[in-house]
Amino acid sequence: MRIVLPFVLAVASLAAADNTLTPAEAKAGWKLLFDGKTFNNWRDPGTETPPGDAWVIEDGCLSTKPRPKITEDLISAKSYKDFTIEFDWKVAEGANTGFKYRLQKTVFLNNTKASKGPGGFEGMLTREMANPSGTRETIGPDEKGQEYTISFEFQLIDDERHPDAKKDEAHKTGALYSMLPPKSHPAHKAGEWNHAKLVLKGKHVEHWINGEQVLSASLDDPAGLADLKKRWTNGMAVYDILANAKTEGRFSLQNHGDKVWFKNLKIKEQ
Repeated sequence: MRIVLPFVLAVASLAAADNTLTPAEAKAGWKLLFDGKTFNNWRDPGTETPPGDAWVIEDGCLSTKPRPKITEDLISAKSYKDFTIEFDWKVAEGANTGFKYRLQKTVFLNNTKASKGPGGFEGMLTREMANPSGTRETIGPDEKGQEYTISFEFQLIDDERHPDAKKDEAHKTGALYSMLPPKSHPAHKAGEWNHAKLVLKGKHVEHWINGEQVLSASLDDPAGLADLKKRWTNGMAVYDILANAKTEGRFSLQNHGDKVWFKNLKIKEQ
């Protein structure tokens, strides 16, 4: 014990506390995206008009508020090109979220006035893009809305319980959502913390879960684009945006209406 304990303490001292960087990480060029206390580095929904209530800071985590007035992602303050990002995440039982990147466009929908009709959500979104029924600023006090982010998505979900994860492999944790499936499933069960890493360089992307690479692909992979086209059959305007995506954009933490948590977010630009 006299030999092991000092070694254990020395190793522990090298690990950063939550929402901080080690000296080695700072020297290597990593930047902290969340300090555990503020929305610095993010577009704070509370500063919008009207203020949003979809995100809260609790117990040193960025966390969703289920059933907010305006359902919206937490979007980065800056736009990025090539980078590696790491973060810890967990979902409540039955919950669904994602890390969305290369954000191309946001679309606001007034859920009360949005044009219902054929094509489900995809059709409605396309109609709203062409003929908006309202804006955030004009939403009524008794109305609810959502801001949809058109981007690529690193899927994070309760694979055991959420119905979306049961559709096919391209909807499970680690997938490039609705495009390409993960090659393995190392995520812990709902309620437990996981570590994720995203590597993005040009059109090359890597998804990592708990130290294991679960996806290495191109954002213009033919099979992925074919599945994306199927998903947006009733919303080809969205497909066209993603199929011709710019190689730079903001990223966001998704609020899908469920309770989820994020912490220890850090980025290293290429």
